[in-house]
Amino acid sequence: MLMDKTSSMEPVSPPESPRREIDLGFGWLFAFGSRQDATEPKWFDDNPNPVYTPWRPVDLPHDFQFSQPWDANAGPARGYKAMGCGWYRRRIFADEAWRGRRVSIDFGGIICQSEVWLNGVKIAEDDYGYLGFEVDVADRLRWGEENVIAVMASTGDISASRWYTGGGLYRGVKLVVRDAVSVSRHGVFVTTPVATPERAEVDVEVEIDGIGRSEEDLDVSVRILAPDGREVGAASALAPKDSRLRRTHVLVRRIVLNKPQLWDLDSPSLYVAEVSLLSGGQVIDRIRRRFGVRSIEFGPSFGFRLNGRKIFLRGMSNHHDHGPLGAADYPRAIERRFRVMKAFGFNAVRCSHNPYSEEFLDLADELGLLVVDEVADKWSGDVGVGRPFIDRFFPLVTEWVRRDRNHPSVILWSLGNELQQNELAAGFQTDDFGVTSYRILDMVVKRWDPTRLTTVAMYPARDGGIQWHEPKFKTFTKAPALAFATDIASFNYQHDQYGEYLRQKPDTVIFQSEAAVRDLLAPYWGMDRERTVGLSYWGAIEYWGESPGWPAKGWTHSFFNHDLSPRPSAWLLKSVFLPDEPVARLAVFDGEESRIWNDVRVGSVNASENWNRKPGDVVRLVAFTNAEEAEVFLNGRSLGTRRNDAPEGPDRNILFWENVAWEPGRVEVVARSGGMETARHALETSGPAVRLVAEPEPGRWLADGRDLLYVRVRAVDSEGRTAPADAEVRVKVSGPARLVALDDGDHATNELFDVSSKRLRGGMLQAIIRAGREPGEVEVSFEADGLQPAKLAVALKIGAKFIGGGVDFGDGGRKIPEHSIPPFLRPLP
Repeated sequence: MLMDKTSSMEPVSPPESPRREIDLGFGWLFAFGSRQDATEPKWFDDNPNPVYTPWRPVDLPHDFQFSQPWDANAGPARGYKAMGCGWYRRRIFADEAWRGRRVSIDFGGIICQSEVWLNGVKIAEDDYGYLGFEVDVADRLRWGEENVIAVMASTGDISASRWYTGGGLYRGVKLVVRDAVSVSRHGVFVTTPVATPERAEVDVEVEIDGIGRSEEDLDVSVRILAPDGREVGAASALAPKDSRLRRTHVLVRRIVLNKPQLWDLDSPSLYVAEVSLLSGGQVIDRIRRRFGVRSIEFGPSFGFRLNGRKIFLRGMSNHHDHGPLGAADYPRAIERRFRVMKAFGFNAVRCSHNPYSEEFLDLADELGLLVVDEVADKWSGDVGVGRPFIDRFFPLVTEWVRRDRNHPSVILWSLGNELQQNELAAGFQTDDFGVTSYRILDMVVKRWDPTRLTTVAMYPARDGGIQWHEPKFKTFTKAPALAFATDIASFNYQHDQYGEYLRQKPDTVIFQSEAAVRDLLAPYWGMDRERTVGLSYWGAIEYWGESPGWPAKGWTHSFFNHDLSPRPSAWLLKSVFLPDEPVARLAVFDGEESRIWNDVRVGSVNASENWNRKPGDVVRLVAFTNAEEAEVFLNGRSLGTRRNDAPEGPDRNILFWENVAWEPGRVEVVARSGGMETARHALETSGPAVRLVAEPEPGRWLADGRDLLYVRVRAVDSEGRTAPADAEVRVKVSGPARLVALDDGDHATNELFDVSSKRLRGGMLQAIIRAGREPGEVEVSFEADGLQPAKLAVALKIGAKFIGGGVDFGDGGRKIPEHSIPPFLRPLP
């Protein structure tokens, strides 16, 4: 047997609630490909020898496509992964105590197309993997015994998406048991119509299932809990009787909070609305939902305000994968991305071009990031996942808005992307390039959330569908009619045309929904930042899919590698996004890489921090700094001082030293303002590698079965400098954890990531270790021929906030400070 009969189901709901929410993320079996035995209504004994059985144990989240080989014959858009399907099986025990209650299985998302079977009967199917769904199973369960659930997930046809989707149960699954009369799925909507530092008013709308024609009194009680858990407000209302609606709506209004803690970017305070349903004085359902007390406002004279304060969005747009983990949606991977974003001054993210997970938004709420929440790419035509979006827009938009509307991080609903290429991509064929379609979609959004505005990301940004390859595109600068119909006019690129668009319609509120990484800060400087909303850099982090061609597996025109290590150009953004933090970053400038993509010149600045070069090399040095001046020293000799006196624009904070003859040693930039040093950064020539160093990233590591520990492995010389060795590193993990990925940072790799050994690249490697569900000590060893090994001993504890225990870096047992920054952000000694 690959799984014992009593595989556990973890409760995730509060114990005092009559509702039970049970985590089904563990104890699955998976088999790749079509399987005749997959839907068997009874459990079967699998061959105990894993060499021969097609079924293997997996825990969620899981992306089966990412573990398949790279395939040069597969499509570049899908990241050179062949299409396919896989089956998942799991047992659930139906407790007799649940009989007569609502029992449902709640899927966070199955990518891309799916079928759900219970005890040999198909009970659901879905063809849009980016939103979850719920299946009522109470009438199909075998009470008092085990039931078998089987899930088929398919990546669909290769033309069904134009980016890498992944495949499988890539988000969570839970079992929900609740009363026949209970709060609906996504049935709590909290708003703060008044939100000031002195006073807030909270309204809570509750949607209830099961009342129907009942004449029973049902009390809806709401308690508001402050971020520290104290009750700070309460109110109640009676539900209407004899309801003729599918759901009964109850509004509990004007719960007053005195001197509330506002949700903001630097202080993301979160309150809790606890909703209880009481019948005859007994609680029959209770649910808690987090929310933030905050106000948002858009306007043509100021762009965007949060709590009355002007904010310019400094954002990034990406597809949804997590580098070496594929599309598997680990909360730790999301959190790590957000922390790196904030460290470099980003304050916003646009979810492109589909809804991200609930955990993604939870973490944006917790860490203080603004979200432009997007539901779809094109509205019609042969694009997207499965059927055209416009054919099924109502249930998708309804699910999307109801799911996400309580998140204070969400400030804007984006309904689509780049619809103006032709009328066929713009939804209903109403001969107006999507204006009527937008108004229909906007009406549905505002039915479920009247507190936020809507937008559509537009490109090509020309009226009448004129495209970039037409000569008229360069001279005809009239904005699309859709731009003037949407609440907010969002444009992909074309920032040099925004002044003309504003001249045509001065009350337009503009957001640059995609900006080109290759242009560095030009899109930022090129906007009227006082009156526009902000910008979002497309592909700021490498992602799989949309490859320019083999062997590249995806998009590389980015500020960060897929392992989140920053490229030198990322420090340029930080120097402007965080002007009060001194920045000085030195690199060797190797030119630019660019290509035309949708008439946008995309690419990257090719710069490196490698000072191991060849005698006779002549290099160009570049420093990114927000200081008044910078001086470069080569082995102690000054190469001159450069003033950072360019006006605000593309050349600001970029300083060059030309025709520098390379020599081994140390090259260093020292930045100064007012004659005082503010920051410095050095590159050094390393000697031969002698040992491995393993540096775990700090933070809590919980025994929850999903948490991840990221470990940066470096080959270093006798002085501790990273040495560009390419030795193969073998990794062993013992204790309640397991290795899930080894990543050399190569986006053109032909190797997979779920391996136990891999060669260093540039002297570095990243290991990702998944926690088990039992506390204990985890030991990790890293070995390579000819190098002194490195070992870690890390305590994995339930409820632990930080990594604890001894950490052996291979250099005498240094201890990791609890609040230190990730290794790849630390300055060289």
